[in-house]
Amino acid sequence: MIERLLEFSQNHLLLVGAFLLVLLAWIFYETRRAAGNGVTSSEATQLINREDAVVLDIREDKEFKAGHIAGARHIPQSKLDDRMNELDKAKSKPVIIVCKHGQSSGVAQAKLAKAGFERALKLKGGMGQWQADGLPVVKK
Repeated sequence: MIERLLEFSQNHLLLVGAFLLVLLAWIFYETRRAAGNGVTSSEATQLINREDAVVLDIREDKEFKAGHIAGARHIPQSKLDDRMNELDKAKSKPVIIVCKHGQSSGVAQAKLAKAGFERALKLKGGMGQWQADGLPVVKK
């Protein structure tokens, strides 16, 4: 199997080179996109304490009840479009979007930004990172 892969690579250098170039460009793009408009747990704590940031938890009901950040507003991602008007008073405040692992909050962040929220930020690592950092969680 490896012999055939090496033979293919030698016979199609341009194709393999183009694939590697596209792969590197994609990895670079994804890491840059993931780093932008995100805050760490400690930065989120500072925004909550100093600037009265709104924490928006977009996880489903079961996950939210299992543990969430104190004072978080719960609007599941599937209902965000219908219930976004509940956040209108927070358009000028920082809004920290929390999901399970920090991966699905980007979609909600884009929706909020499009709706005119000046500082929509996602929590890097989501609730998983928040709990791993030993920060408090409220359970209902």
